[in-house]
Amino acid sequence: TKIFMNTFDHNSGKHLSIDDAKIYYEVIGSEGKPVLLFLHGGFGSIEDFNSIVDYLSKDYRIIGIDNRGHGKSTLGRLDLTYEQIQKDVERVIEHLNVDKLNVIGFSDGGIVGYRLASMTSTPIEKLVTIGADWHVKYLEAVRDIFSGITSESWRKKFPETYELYQKVNPEPDFERFTKSNINMWTDTSSSGLPNERVRNISCPTLIVRGDDDHLVSKQSMFELSEVIKGARLLNIPFAGHVAFEEQKEIFITSVIEFLKK
Repeated sequence: TKIFMNTFDHNSGKHLSIDDAKIYYEVIGSEGKPVLLFLHGGFGSIEDFNSIVDYLSKDYRIIGIDNRGHGKSTLGRLDLTYEQIQKDVERVIEHLNVDKLNVIGFSDGGIVGYRLASMTSTPIEKLVTIGADWHVKYLEAVRDIFSGITSESWRKKFPETYELYQKVNPEPDFERFTKSNINMWTDTSSSGLPNERVRNISCPTLIVRGDDDHLVSKQSMFELSEVIKGARLLNIPFAGHVAFEEQKEIFITSVIEFLKK
């Protein structure tokens, strides 16, 4: 078996041209093992998962995709929407001839995961989402937070995400990139959150939330765990939005258990 690098590095991957955008992906971990796809959150990139991929790379062939406009993927001229990212992911999976896969999606990546599992024929065996909302009725509570973000305020608050973006993105335009993300987050149309369609999810699903997550309410995640048949809910104490990093051991132990079952 060929063993690859154990972290995402923005060097060893490839681009797939979709429309006028170039979507960047990397494959790491063990060849011939079950596929585990990582989908990151807004303003982030595949490197956000480097604190946890190492624990999983022995047992899985790991694929990481930079969302359109993020990391090393270009934005192209189309609007950034959850539906567009979902379509990009479908194309990459098809391109890599993946016949079945497990998905771990954080925040925006989790929303894309719900869409893939509920609205496409993507052969998902198991889905893990972290801090990912699902219904527009919960959008009102965070709309003001989202609308208040500017490229300047984001840069000040999360300089490391800005620096990585400037360094690796082939066509950096942070102003347009910021606006695109906010438009996607506040999109109430059918290209946005999956809403009631999550009822169609039939694969085993693990919904993860940090107990102090200010963007995703406990009520929302509890309701989702009731709506998706047989879903498991993991509410991690002493963790915020980025629960998989803030309480890494609880997260890893639970996810390994869930994926093995």
